Amino acid sequence: MMPTPVILLKEATDSSQGILQLVSNISACQVIAEAVRTTLVPTAWTRKATISNDGATILKLLDVVHPAAKTLVDTAKSQDAEVRDGTTSVTLLAAEILKFAPQIIIQAFCTATQLAINKIKEIAVTVKKQDKVEQRKLLEKCAMTALSSQQKAFFAKMVVDAVMMPEDLLQLKMIGIKKVQGEALEESQLVGGVAFKKTFSYAGFEMQPKKYNNPMITLLNAELELKAEKDNAEIRVRTVEDYQAIVDAEWNILYDKLEKIYNSGAKVVLSKFPTGDVATQYFANRNMFCAGRVPEGHLNRTMMACGGSIQTSVNALSADVLSRCQLFEETQIGGERYSFFTGCPKAKTCTFILHGGAEQFMVDTEQSLHDAIMIVIRTIKNDSVVAGGGAIEMELSKYLWDYSRTIPGKQQLLIRAYAKALEVIPRQLCDSAGFDAINILNKLWTRHAQGGM
Repeated sequence: MMPTPVILLKEATDSSQGILQLVSNISACQVIAEAVRTTLVPTAWTRKATISNDGATILKLLDVVHPAAKTLVDTAKSQDAEVRDGTTSVTLLAAEILKFAPQIIIQAFCTATQLAINKIKEIAVTVKKQDKVEQRKLLEKCAMTALSSQQKAFFAKMVVDAVMMPEDLLQLKMIGIKKVQGEALEESQLVGGVAFKKTFSYAGFEMQPKKYNNPMITLLNAELELKAEKDNAEIRVRTVEDYQAIVDAEWNILYDKLEKIYNSGAKVVLSKFPTGDVATQYFANRNMFCAGRVPEGHLNRTMMACGGSIQTSVNALSADVLSRCQLFEETQIGGERYSFFTGCPKAKTCTFILHGGAEQFMVDTEQSLHDAIMIVIRTIKNDSVVAGGGAIEMELSKYLWDYSRTIPGKQQLLIRAYAKALEVIPRQLCDSAGFDAINILNKLWTRHAQGGM
């Protein structure tokens, strides 16, 4: 006789199976959908100290433990990483499909999904790349769908300008967004280059020039100051002269580094590590600009835009490894000073300077800008679009409903459930806008049945 197996589970582990487990999974996914439901339109969502109308932001903040719900959140995150927009729609559609779904669903849902994809391809509108004016108008409309309710047209033009700045598409990693508190939102600007906030200042920084034309730039991953040993170090000396020789050697090493940087011809020195007071004074005396404690992301972006490479040593500095730009300038924006690198020759780049009052407001604006940028890039790459605002979901729902009437058996019910689930997008848009969802959906059904879209 075989012994009864013993299964050890973690504390509070749910060991239910069958229908009870299916109901638990569906209920957990419904909870996730409810958390982001009202973000399908600009309606604020508040919990603790978080206020946001972006579904992706809310999903990132949720502490999800349930496996099925966590799978739903991961699906939304994949959508956010790939397209940047549509996370709320993905969550609502998946949860709604589960709510209407019987147990035997895989084959029918795969069929319905393929039918929906084919229908989307059939009714999609192709963007004519030859007509630049019409293409730009369409791209601005696409950008406005992902932007917050304030200043849509203003930011849509900036987004299209940013993405279409070079002949080829601008990569997302080459677009920076900086938030500056103060002034009106309309004072926001798009800078054709790299920009970042002024780093920590050392003594003598005020003496350094703040503007250069066609400068060479040194990007360093090395310290330019005297530092205490991080590990235990012991040096035994017998005389004062021996101690003085050690001190002089340290200073000589530092000054040798600074001299090599100066002799390289660089006018701007950026370092990931601190530069120190001595280096700052040294460069100021020679009409050079330096900045220490520059974040690694800013260094990498400057390198990709201005060419050159980041050096871990000053011993191999030459014209081949130095970066270049047409204009470097440090200027005041709001209450902060920013460093600008414009006219970058190696790769096109740009930076959004966002103005505004509340920090949370600018965070939401930054998020919507990211979404708009990704939507514009996606539209240019795919060169075809479909109608939004729930129109495409209603058309697919009608199409699948009509198809279900042509097939027998259980698949008919399953495809109808899939079609019914697609109505959640226009229904939620009506609820969030304060309209009568039943009345609006009936009108939409009538229009789509008559061949409208």
